[in-house]
Amino acid sequence: MDSRVFGVLLTLLFATSIQASPKIEHWQTENGAKVYFVPAPELAMVDITVAFDAGAARDGAKSGLALLTNAMLNEGAAGLDTDQIAIEFEDVGAQFGNSSQRDMAILSLRTLTDKLAFEPALSMFNNVLTEPDFPSESFERIKKQMMIGLQAEKQSPSAISSRAFYGNLYGEHPYGSMPAGTEHSVSQLTLESLKSFYQQYYVAKNAVVVLVGALDNAQAKIVAEQLLSGLAEGEAAKPLIPVMPLSQGKTIAIEHPSTQTHIVMGQTGISRGDADYFSLYVGNHILGGSGLVSQLSNEVREKRGLSYSVYSYFRPMRELGPYQFALQTRNSQANEALEVMKKTLKDFSVKGPTDEELLAAKQNITGGFALRLDSNSKIAGYLAMIGFYGLPLDYLNTFKSKVNAVSVEQIKEAYSRRVQTDKMITVLVGGKAE
Repeated sequence: MDSRVFGVLLTLLFATSIQASPKIEHWQTENGAKVYFVPAPELAMVDITVAFDAGAARDGAKSGLALLTNAMLNEGAAGLDTDQIAIEFEDVGAQFGNSSQRDMAILSLRTLTDKLAFEPALSMFNNVLTEPDFPSESFERIKKQMMIGLQAEKQSPSAISSRAFYGNLYGEHPYGSMPAGTEHSVSQLTLESLKSFYQQYYVAKNAVVVLVGALDNAQAKIVAEQLLSGLAEGEAAKPLIPVMPLSQGKTIAIEHPSTQTHIVMGQTGISRGDADYFSLYVGNHILGGSGLVSQLSNEVREKRGLSYSVYSYFRPMRELGPYQFALQTRNSQANEALEVMKKTLKDFSVKGPTDEELLAAKQNITGGFALRLDSNSKIAGYLAMIGFYGLPLDYLNTFKSKVNAVSVEQIKEAYSRRVQTDKMITVLVGGKAE
């Protein structure tokens, strides 16, 4: 059979299987980890994600600690060095990944379910997860790479504006620090601090395990237990302190030798599972989240030609994540572009969208929803979010109906309560920023 025809048939088969949102099974391992499982027998493979409450919000005074700890896990484990670990995965066609964000730290594995591939891949994943060696040579190398990255940030208006925005928005809250840390904080990190962080946060009761693939329930339970065997039971991380809404607005102008000014504006937004999530999400899709057809793009780009791209988005996290607006424009147009962006937000907060805009947004969001679930890895990503943030198991099943239930009045009411247009952190980075 022609490979292209086979690919089309395979895509259609998989699309049909996920047309209805997947049924999520949930339980706990013997050592206390939460497990979320979706059987997907169409392809002989499985995607595994393990998410820990071990992101940058747990850095404390040592910003960069979570990121460096996570980066070190596959640098050496159970006596094998990083090259040997990579070869072990590659020899059986498995793909390993790891990353660290503000809220969570993640390890992932994609592997075939054939016994000759699956068993060694799972064993190696267990080694990386439960027996990291933290080799000193790798520590010094990655630490140096982080320092070089931090120095390079000084030449990036985007990085400068993002760091200033988060720092001024969150202040002393753990979300105020950047995951990459600072040159000073990273220079102070030690192997002992990494090992201590790992021992505290990389524990079963602080973990969410996701399995999506060609397994049945009994197999999935065995795999989850094998995966975490050897991992300390530990305790779940303590709740973060609440994020306080801004009491007043603030403008930060940072001069940078560039012909473009980068503007970031925003305030505290929503958390995962927020009661206003769908009203604000759909509203922002119309305002600035739908690309070139958004109100912001129409006002800033189409009508006035002030910026090639302008956007806004909510970034929900465990506590209130940011509601952020951004654009870049010529230095001479910076103030005008900022004022247009502010006015568009104010007008939207009062008037809301039109019925036509709301209908188009709903069709766009719900029409593209199937594409968010068109692979095992995407489903695994959603399951990790559901498990980590404690969202209802029917989240995917009810997503479209909740989007469709949003009204113009609900958007206006939510924006009037949650978005204070006169209390924004505004950062301008560019040549002769004013």
